[in-house]
Amino acid sequence: MTSGAIAKSRVLVIDDDRGFRHAIGSLLQEAGHLVVQAADGRAALNALVGEAFDVVLLDVGLPDMSGLDVLAEVQNLATLPRVVMLTADDTPETLLKAIRGQADRYVTKPFAPGAILQVVDEVLGAPPAAALPITVVSARPEWVELVVPCSLHVADRVHAFMMRLPADLPEAVRESVGTAFRELLLNAVEWGGKLDPTRMVRISCLRARRMLLYRIADPGQGFSPDGLTHSAINNPEDDPLRHALVREEKGLRPGGLGLAITRGIVDELIYNEARNEVVFIKYLD
Repeated sequence: MTSGAIAKSRVLVIDDDRGFRHAIGSLLQEAGHLVVQAADGRAALNALVGEAFDVVLLDVGLPDMSGLDVLAEVQNLATLPRVVMLTADDTPETLLKAIRGQADRYVTKPFAPGAILQVVDEVLGAPPAAALPITVVSARPEWVELVVPCSLHVADRVHAFMMRLPADLPEAVRESVGTAFRELLLNAVEWGGKLDPTRMVRISCLRARRMLLYRIADPGQGFSPDGLTHSAINNPEDDPLRHALVREEKGLRPGGLGLAITRGIVDELIYNEARNEVVFIKYLD
């Protein structure tokens, strides 16, 4: 979806940097959005109480109150906007507070001006299920535990946040862990939870000095050591390419692919007997 395809969406831009705020506001207006600007947290809350917004672009480092405090107040509104955090602070503590506050995205400064247009378009183009709440059980950097609805869009949100946490690790390690986590999470949401947003997947991430451990528990039986738990996972042999294309059109992955990929990039992959929980471990040098 292009920026021009979304007309008259209301966007609130909150940032104390006047030049940055006006530059982003001008880009959004040129793309067809209705833009309101606020330079601090109090002005932002006054604007949010006075009118409804579709998207809020919220800087973390505001002069009078933290953007994270504004984010917490947003949850009390009658109509909840989608909130995109903008910040140069990429620490796990700040990131986890954004997750707890139900932020939709977390964009690290600096970024190309056009990138924010794409983010806004993606947020506005996502279905309502993408904004379903994420329950934070633990938000310590060494132990993160979340409960998330079985929605592919929510899974994408969670993946984007979780993959920022091991920021101090080599890029190759982060990429391999990110790929494994995403594939297993989508497997749980799609096959264990049947894409039913009323059903939940529980996610844990433990960071020790020499390893990363991820545990994913789904509400059904989404996992199997051979990746063949459900006959529907496998593309039928009569025309596998056609079935793969049909699944792609529906936003689904080719059957069994995630488990096959994951086996090759993690150090240990362990399933429970009921086939509804999986643990994977990546050892750190």
